[in-house]
Amino acid sequence: MAVNRSIASLSTLLQTSALDAVALTEAVLEKIAGYADRSVFTTLLPERARAEAQAAAGRIATGRSLGPLDGIPFAWKDLFDTKGSVTTAASAVMTDNAPAEADAAMVSALAVAGMVSIGRTNLSEFAFSGLGINPHFGTPKNAASTDVPRIPGGSSSGSAVAVAAGLVPAAMGTDTGGSVRIPAAFNGIVGYKSTRGRYSMKGVFPLATSLDSLGPLTRTVQDAVWIDAAMRGLTASPIMRGDLSGLKLVVAETVVFDDAEAGVVAAFEQALERLSAAGATITRRAFPVFSEVYALAARHGPLIAAEAYALHRERLQGPDAGRIDQRIAARIRLGEKIATSDYIAILAERQRLIAEFEASFAPDELVVHPTVPHVAPAIAPLDADQDLFVKTNLKTLRNTTIGNVLDGCGVSIPCGTGDAGMPVGFLLSGRRNADEQLLSAALAAEAVIRGEA
Repeated sequence: MAVNRSIASLSTLLQTSALDAVALTEAVLEKIAGYADRSVFTTLLPERARAEAQAAAGRIATGRSLGPLDGIPFAWKDLFDTKGSVTTAASAVMTDNAPAEADAAMVSALAVAGMVSIGRTNLSEFAFSGLGINPHFGTPKNAASTDVPRIPGGSSSGSAVAVAAGLVPAAMGTDTGGSVRIPAAFNGIVGYKSTRGRYSMKGVFPLATSLDSLGPLTRTVQDAVWIDAAMRGLTASPIMRGDLSGLKLVVAETVVFDDAEAGVVAAFEQALERLSAAGATITRRAFPVFSEVYALAARHGPLIAAEAYALHRERLQGPDAGRIDQRIAARIRLGEKIATSDYIAILAERQRLIAEFEASFAPDELVVHPTVPHVAPAIAPLDADQDLFVKTNLKTLRNTTIGNVLDGCGVSIPCGTGDAGMPVGFLLSGRRNADEQLLSAALAAEAVIRGEA
């Protein structure tokens, strides 16, 4: 059975009884069991998945379907509590923790919509890297690579690979500095980062609470829209496909193209040409606030490090410190040097930068640029060279981190290929709480961005 389909495609088969939810779940579990890369999932939940699939099949057979997501398999980044199993955050120091006593709020919300929880996926330890390399649970191999093993992107590495490899139709990620959009871009799928606070974080292991947001990794924008509705407790999404002729896109010209690979720029520019030909209005503009985001971090230290250190301080000072990936530990320890006065200054300055950003483009405009300035690099050199790891991690996170600091929302859509035939992501970004506008535009533009229309 082909399980590498979109949610919309599988839903049609399930709702018309052309496909049975139990058979679909068994096919997914079988495909995962036969997949060569054993590092994609940290935990499988076969008993739960079979029970939920059986319930969905019974509802559909008796005309009581919960909606288009009923019976659809789904995977969770291993930051989300699932009742009865340990949430590890892909860290060796968390594996002996007590099992979760209840599902995370969003796990419950998608269960109410009938989705089938297959398991939890791997990630960068504590979600603190854009590369997806993990020495404890292994590094999932990029599903799009045809030459050498390449990074999946992080931190939602396993979620992205699970979708791109066709193991599940969709999976959940978190995004604190690009952790949904980066792996989506690297693996050639869709990644939607919501505005922070759009969904409940209850039962989700945090990284930096001022920046953490949630979002699904999917095969299509439509699938992300359906999941968004279910996460908000809606039986149907109010988001409608926009009109390309009314789409206004502003190409950011500050920071995001610095030292970008030629293949990435070419794929992005070709997508812009297609969008313009289809009726979208394209303008180009400098965004000095993007530079200020990094100037702020240079003056006072990175906000993410300050909050991550507050969370992990006891671990770093205790006997478990040596069990943490030292590359991750070193990054967290940057927060130790950030004084309280600096932290307060960061928060105050951040609000100014958000206001400045939102004043720099019109409410009916969206900002666009390449999701990542390079395609997914090979794993081996990064594992062997710590300096290269740090340098590549910073560059990988550069474009997407801006959206987290400025508290916006974004969707990465595949727009072509760059070096070694690897996927390139096209990032559409909106101001905070402009999620409906963003998703509507993404629905309208997706086929053109992909070069399919």
